[in-house]
Amino acid sequence: MSKLHTYLQEIINDISLHEDISEILTHFKPLTLSKNQYFAEEGTICKYFCFIENGILQHSILISGEEKTTYLGLKNSCTSALQSFLQKKPSRKNIKALSDCNLWVITVDDFNSLLKNNPAFHQFYFNLIEHQIFLIDDYRIDLLTLSPEERYKKLLTTEPELLQKVPLHYLASFLGISTRHMSRIRKLIK
Repeated sequence: MSKLHTYLQEIINDISLHEDISEILTHFKPLTLSKNQYFAEEGTICKYFCFIENGILQHSILISGEEKTTYLGLKNSCTSALQSFLQKKPSRKNIKALSDCNLWVITVDDFNSLLKNNPAFHQFYFNLIEHQIFLIDDYRIDLLTLSPEERYKKLLTTEPELLQKVPLHYLASFLGISTRHMSRIRKLIK
C-alpha cells in the first residue's frame, strides 16, 4: 500500500468511503523535485495540488528583498499555492524544495472532478481544510501569546525532525524570530 493511499485512509474517517480511494489514486501522478527547485513561483499559476511522500517544501514570500518563510510542508502531508491552484490566479508566494522531494500531484481539472463526483475525495478535502484551519489558528495565537523561546520549545516537542532537516534561517523566519536570536535560543535550550 502506498503512503498516499495510507494517508487518504487516515484523513477520510468514514470507512464506507474507503472503496472510492482507488479512483482518487488514479488521478495522482509522481513528480520529483530536486533541492531548490520550485513547485510554485510567485507571479505564475500553481499547476498542482500535491501529497509530499518525502522531502520538505518551503512556502515563502519576499518582503523588501528578504525571504520570509510562511509554512513548511513536510512528508506525509498535502500542500499547494491553493488560491492560485483553484482560482487560476498568479501565486503570491513561492514554494521551493528544501531537499529532494518525491511528490504525488493532481491537476486542477482532476481535482475539481473528484471533488464533485467522488464522495471520499470530498470528505478528504473537507477534513484536510478543517485541520489546516486549526493549525493556522494555533500558529497565529502562538505568535501573539508565546515568547520566541516558548515557540522554539513547542517546535522541539511537536516537530523535532525539522530542527535536523531545515536550515536555521528558514526555521527562524517561520517562528518569527531573527536568525541571531534563534542561534541564542538554540544555545540556551537543548
